[in-house]
Amino acid sequence: MKQVQIQKIKKAMDTAVESKDSFVAEPGKLDEELVRFISKDKNEPDWMLKKRLKALELFKKTPMPKWGPSLKKLEMDKIIFYRTPDMEQTTDWEEVPSEIKKTFDALGIPEAERKALGGTGAQFESNVIYHKLKKEFDKQGVIFEDMNVAVKKYPELVKKYFMTNCIPISDHKFIMLHAAVWSGGTFIYVPKNVKVTLPLQAYFRMNAKLGGQFEHTLIVVEAGGEVNYIEGCSAPQFGEAKALHAGGVEIYVGEGARVRYSSVENWSTSTFNLNTKRAIIEKNGIIEWVGGNMGSCTTMLYPCSILKGEGARADHLGIAYAGRNQNQDTGAKVYHIAPNTSSNIRMKSISKDGGVCTYRGLVKVAKSSKNSKVAAICDALILDKKSISNTIPDMDIGEETVQISHEASVGKLSTEKIFYLMSRGLKEEEAIQMIVTGFMEPIMKELPLEYAVELNKLIQLEMVGAVG
Repeated sequence: MKQVQIQKIKKAMDTAVESKDSFVAEPGKLDEELVRFISKDKNEPDWMLKKRLKALELFKKTPMPKWGPSLKKLEMDKIIFYRTPDMEQTTDWEEVPSEIKKTFDALGIPEAERKALGGTGAQFESNVIYHKLKKEFDKQGVIFEDMNVAVKKYPELVKKYFMTNCIPISDHKFIMLHAAVWSGGTFIYVPKNVKVTLPLQAYFRMNAKLGGQFEHTLIVVEAGGEVNYIEGCSAPQFGEAKALHAGGVEIYVGEGARVRYSSVENWSTSTFNLNTKRAIIEKNGIIEWVGGNMGSCTTMLYPCSILKGEGARADHLGIAYAGRNQNQDTGAKVYHIAPNTSSNIRMKSISKDGGVCTYRGLVKVAKSSKNSKVAAICDALILDKKSISNTIPDMDIGEETVQISHEASVGKLSTEKIFYLMSRGLKEEEAIQMIVTGFMEPIMKELPLEYAVELNKLIQLEMVGAVG
């Protein structure tokens, strides 16, 4: 990917576009009237409205979290919790309004669909504006749908899984908020023994100042099924004004099924990213989390795997970048509650210009989880004296017959390596970029190609000025 193309992508990510709205909630308005309006606007069944109202009640009673990064600059009384663009959802990209389409075009969404995707969704503010699944998968019984539409089109299926066992509405303060005002997102259902051979993708774009985005992703893969799902996220820069992203991802992995969930989150530094992701994995099932986090002023994100069935496996691979005025608090949670389960956690972070990266992890092995294996490796690269890297692992091991390992390393730029590369003809800045690229490579190679190239180049752009 050429440098000029990356600059174009970055500009598209950082710049808001002019768009028309059909509804904009009052800033800070978060009450029963708004929740009822959202549910009515979406023509939802009564059970979903009841779930929303209960979540709102819980949210009002629950204090803000006292642990982790500071949330003092998150001004909830200024956030717009629901905003809908003035357009109908379509399966024809040409019908998307030009002012919205140009942002997604710059990000490569339609091009990616044509080349390598089995289905694509695009969300703008609170609504999904485009959604399409290739006919070959539709014929196999695969469902790839806007979450709003799925609630009405597949009510019993959604009711069974939506914020019931995986992420209950009482889980924590921001999941309560999410459950009350969620809008948009993705619903995927893969029938027994069906393998979706091409990736499915959704891209979430928050465009307005002081916006809130609360999309919900629900993935259900029956026994023997397989799916590869990719999410991308971005929002414009608005200086001191802060936006809020509090999405939710629930994944059910059936017996012998396999799910790969990849995400690149590049919210602007005007955004608080307080996301919740969790999977329940049955016997011999596999969940693979692959994530890149380089945006937002503050991120709190810890994908969670519950290894419920014997032989279940979870792989967590992630990379976080924190620059000036950024605090990336990320990690993984894994619960081993069955025998012969295994988890691999591999996290990397880069801190620059006073940025803070924290790995916060939890591994819990229950008494019943005989012969389980856990391997956790956390590597941090600090690029200057102002930046910070923290590692906060928590391991609760209740079973003796298990194999547990945890490694953590923190390093600075090697002057010897920089000198060697410069002796081979590279400029100092190029040498630093090459070292950083090599550090990221084990995670990058697991991301979908276009996302890996994009993330690599975006981080290289952040390296400009790293010298001195």
